[in-house]
Amino acid sequence: MTTKTSIPSRMKAARVHERGAAVFRLDDVETPAPGPGQLLVRVEAAGVNFSDVKRRRGDVYPFDTTFPFTPGGEVAGTVVAHGAGVAGPTIGTRVLALAGADGVGGYAQYAVSYAQTAIPLPEGMSVDLASVLMVAGTTAKLLLTRTTHLAAGESVLIPAATGGVGSYAIQIARQLGARLVIAAVGDESKRALAIARGAHAAVSYSAPDWPTQVLALTENKGVDVALEASGGSVLEQTLACLSSFGRLAVFGAASGQAGTLSAATLERLLYAPAPNQSLTSFNLGGWFLQRPEAAGRALAELMNDVLAERVRPPAIRALPLASAQEAHELLEQRKSDGKLVIKPWA
Repeated sequence: MTTKTSIPSRMKAARVHERGAAVFRLDDVETPAPGPGQLLVRVEAAGVNFSDVKRRRGDVYPFDTTFPFTPGGEVAGTVVAHGAGVAGPTIGTRVLALAGADGVGGYAQYAVSYAQTAIPLPEGMSVDLASVLMVAGTTAKLLLTRTTHLAAGESVLIPAATGGVGSYAIQIARQLGARLVIAAVGDESKRALAIARGAHAAVSYSAPDWPTQVLALTENKGVDVALEASGGSVLEQTLACLSSFGRLAVFGAASGQAGTLSAATLERLLYAPAPNQSLTSFNLGGWFLQRPEAAGRALAELMNDVLAERVRPPAIRALPLASAQEAHELLEQRKSDGKLVIKPWA
């Protein structure tokens, strides 16, 4: 690898050694080297996302996780080395990128990324802000614009509305001209926060009749678009909130349980003449690796909106590398609003 700066042979990384509970160790490990098509980033901030929790717990995930495991799929920092065949971003460029190409994620002082997922930071954007844009922000943008195709005048149901994806999704839905944005939150205490962030109305998953509440808000027509990231029985409950010709996109299973649908629901989807509903899945990594131009364009648009203050990023709480376990516990127990960021050099 070619470098302009001295790269230490070893680094600090917050790692989980066994699948399951949030038990981290702060390990001294070998600094990774970028392979063909990859680059090495000196990590200055790493976003904490629920996908990190899912992989640590051993939930269903698009690819295997090997332990010991260093979480962290989203990083911001400086390019310090190139692998073979990489021309840019040039060494010394501040970037945000998807990490973990070598199995070593961003909860570390250095991380490897595929060059095609590394985006130079705009002038004036901090690494902390950048590290909460790529996963949560681009997920919200692509879900609403390219996956469900939310149109002006339509209604939308947004889950976990005070978290990272939800906070962005509320604002993007309003930008797209949604006439009704319904926020779904984990408990009653978060209703007011969801409204403050731009939702027209909010319901709480803690209420057993929350799908009925959603239908009441839409005059029993249902929402045109729904997003779902809880899994388990919530998938079927969300589908019950959907209108005829409605679109539902699943982008996670925070409960750790895969979404379930009853035989009766599947039969209704297949044979009932009225609903004409669609159910689709979403994985951000697939967009960046298989449709990088579309993903990059969505991220660039989001960065411009954030810099112009047309979209407000969620509140950010920064924690040192040694507090990675605390970060996961806060996220898993739904005790954190906004976004958590790991600072590997703190």
